[in-house]
Amino acid sequence: MRDIEWKLLSELMKNSRRSDRELARAMGSSQPTVTRTRNRLEREGYIKEYTMIPDFARLGYEIMALTFVNTELGFTRKDVEKTRTFIRERISDTPLDLIMVERGKGMKYDGVIISLHKTYESFNKLRDRFRQYPFMQPNIDSFLISLHDENRYLRLTLKMLADHFSKTTKKQKE
Repeated sequence: MRDIEWKLLSELMKNSRRSDRELARAMGSSQPTVTRTRNRLEREGYIKEYTMIPDFARLGYEIMALTFVNTELGFTRKDVEKTRTFIRERISDTPLDLIMVERGKGMKYDGVIISLHKTYESFNKLRDRFRQYPFMQPNIDSFLISLHDENRYLRLTLKMLADHFSKTTKKQKE
């Protein structure tokens, strides 16, 4: 990617509500260049969507859970379909409950689920629901994050990622 593309992505991650003129000013570029670059990045799939991130604690959520699962043992095609059905149902029942379900590898697990909960009881209900599947029963561990904890170290924000992109591109030039 070219430098201007990295800069534009970085600026959009900080605040995607700005006009192309404002972005151009922040980047030290022209508005037509920003518009062309943005359109190309959208067309080529580098920009997937524009959105905002709410303060989940202010919305009444107490806990963010990272649940790690290992499904390698006995995970059949039928189990995959059951899991997909469960996820689709869960998303339609409580839209903000499950916010990410992904496959991967690490720490003896092959999947991670990120969910938000208004109470510890709602987290337990979700975990109990996962345990209904025999192929997951002994293979679940969770890490719970209090959304009201004042002692935070480094929150994941799009602005933080944008700053990281900026630093990375500067180092690549040097």
